Order: sequence, then C-alpha cells, then structure tokens
Amino acid sequence: MGQRGRKPIPRAGARASSPFGALPRCPSHLSEVARKEWRRLATPLHEAGILTLADRAALAAFCQAWARWVEAEEKLKETPMLIRTPSGYAQQSPWLSIANKQLELMGRYMSELGLTPVARERLPADMVQTSEPLTIVRVLFQGSDGKRRDKDGDVVEEDTGNGLRVTRNLM
Repeated sequence: MGQRGRKPIPRAGARASSPFGALPRCPSHLSEVARKEWRRLATPLHEAGILTLADRAALAAFCQAWARWVEAEEKLKETPMLIRTPSGYAQQSPWLSIANKQLELMGRYMSELGLTPVARERLPADMVQTSEPLTIVRVLFQGSDGKRRDKDGDVVEEDTGNGLRVTRNLM
C-alpha cells in the first residue's frame, strides 16, 4: 500500500493559461444566501489563480452548504437543541444535525478551495501574495484616462481584493 502525502496543488500559471481560466458564472439554482457567498468569494479566488471554470461545481457546492448552514444556525436560535418526541423521549433537534453536516461539507470544500489558513499554506508561492509592504497614498484626482493619481502624479490602482496597491513607473 502506498503512502499518502499532501494533496497536489495545481500551479497558478498552468491554470491561468488553460481554457478553464475564465471566471465562472454563479449557477442560477443557488439560493439567495448562496449567491451572496458566491459573489463574496468568486472574484478574489479567481484573481488568486485558484478558481477556474473547472472549479465551478466545487464553489457552488460550498456556497450552497454555507447557505444551508446559515439557515440551520438561524433555526437553532429559535428552537431548543433537544426536543421531546410524541412518546416523551428527548431527541436532538434536526436543525443541529443539518448544521453539523453542512459544516462538515463546508470544511471539505474550504480545504479544496484554499479558504483556510492551512489550505493557503499548501498553495505554491506564485499563488500567494508577496509580503512586500503596502504603501498607501491618498488619491487626489482621476485623470481623463480613468487612472487614479496621487499628488505626485503616480498612478494608483484599486486592488478589488485587497485594498490599495501602488503601481510605480507607469508614467
């Protein structure tokens, strides 16, 4: 019997250049809560080189498990953890079972999609953001070219995933 090692992680470059490199669309069958979670995660995961068209089902499954977990947790706020059956026995709330199962499913998908600190440590270095210090400048104007510039005329771009990023020497 062979030894089990770490799960293989695809290289960012290989994924970005593949035909699966486009940002997948949110599936229409997802619930509203699941679609909100999709909108929160899809673009940052795609920009990090983790999410491709081939991963659509995995993210959809995670988002739907998230929505079901949220619903079960809300119901648990309204109902007791233990309920009495008609015969008088104490029984665990079905909502607790649902919450626990969805949390278990979410954990599997979080690992696969790099949504936990440990999962992100497994990502190749070229998929993880550099540790260069972030320089924050005050944006003073937006030029006719649509680029935002600071008081010195340096171009400043808004990084949709992680705040502000200064881009130097583009003038």
